Amino acid sequence: MARNKDDMVDIEDAGSEPRVYELGFHLDPELPTEEVKKTFESIKEIVGGKGEVVAEGEPRKIPLAYTISRQETSGRRDFDSAYFSWIAYETTPENHNEVIGAVKINTRVIRFIDIVTTKDAARHAAEMYELSLKAPEREENAEETAGAELDAALESVTI
Repeated sequence: MARNKDDMVDIEDAGSEPRVYELGFHLDPELPTEEVKKTFESIKEIVGGKGEVVAEGEPRKIPLAYTISRQETSGRRDFDSAYFSWIAYETTPENHNEVIGAVKINTRVIRFIDIVTTKDAARHAAEMYELSLKAPEREENAEETAGAELDAALESVTI
């Protein structure tokens, strides 16, 4: 289906109708576990006070794909890991702006992204997140795997 400019809705001009947003954020990896939980709960409380929480993903420490640098009062800090978490919520654009304002000033948040989504997509993401937590982590040594594959291939070669 072809879409023209008139068919598209600008987020800024979305009016006052509630929308579903997904806020993903990285928390400082040097925070003690209890502080990570408190920070997550405080962000969730802010979101819940401005709208309805649809789905969420508890914080979990992950390696970052690239280093994030941030200038702080004590100097520059580089982050190679962080606690990642997300919250999907439904609220009005006005309340959404207040949520984003609160997250921006939280010094424990290294970086965040906030996107428009749907309830179904958010619930599916929550299901996938739960499944990923239950899946055993695979620790593979690429060199050993390549060596084993080469050995198996050489054994199957007939001369």
